[in-house]
Amino acid sequence: MRMLLSLVIMVALIYVVFAALIFFVQPKLVYYPEIGRGITETPHHSGLVYESVELETGDGERLHGWFVPAPAAKATVLFFHGNAGNISHRIGYLSMFYRLGYSTFIFDYRGYGESSGKPTEQGTYQDAVAAWQYVTEKKAIPPADVVLFGESLGGAIASWLAAREIPGVLVLASAFTSVPDMGAQLYPYLPIRRLSRFKYNTLEHLKDVSCPVFVAHSPQDEIVPFKQGQALYEAARNPKQFVELQGGHNEGFIYTREDWANALGKFIDASLGRR
Repeated sequence: MRMLLSLVIMVALIYVVFAALIFFVQPKLVYYPEIGRGITETPHHSGLVYESVELETGDGERLHGWFVPAPAAKATVLFFHGNAGNISHRIGYLSMFYRLGYSTFIFDYRGYGESSGKPTEQGTYQDAVAAWQYVTEKKAIPPADVVLFGESLGGAIASWLAAREIPGVLVLASAFTSVPDMGAQLYPYLPIRRLSRFKYNTLEHLKDVSCPVFVAHSPQDEIVPFKQGQALYEAARNPKQFVELQGGHNEGFIYTREDWANALGKFIDASLGRR
């Protein structure tokens, strides 16, 4: 009986220590700015003319980004990338948007690429505000002509912004419903919803999004479950569209297949044409 009690105490201590570890290391589980921190190429390598942009956020951080103009642009895409790498790893998207006739502004969150600071949830929201102000004020692009494109973690940030502003279209690619939902899936034996220091609640933000919504997700996504993409689509208001991608989380990019890119382009054009 004494040995059994000792075993139970030991297991309980291990459980508590592991839960505490998860609580304190969460930022390292959410953000991966150190993966490919350096800029590996620029839009110029893909034959795209671009402007290098430096923004200042409301709390004094400096953000680095690129503005890629398209001739007689039909719209401008404000791009929010995922939690790893930097803008130089998303050149394929810039080429796709250019072919579709859209200008693009892509930037690195604080702590990513050549941007200053350290990423936090509230910090990335401030970054989104600074990027929105650049596009709508500095570039004088009407909000109704701006497409918010969020990839993975970027989907939560883009939806947060779309709930506070009125863009032309919101696009969610391989996005999750919330960080606590992701954590509960990864650690079902821990009280993740109580431990989580992050929300990034895309599902909640969608309740206040009034613009058309395009959702793209793959059944083979090994990181963000397909059912979370489906849940986001169900939560979005009409008009909306769902496109089923193929491949893993870091393989099913929309720009890799012409039919996916065309579906996105048709939805954006039709949505902006409704006005």
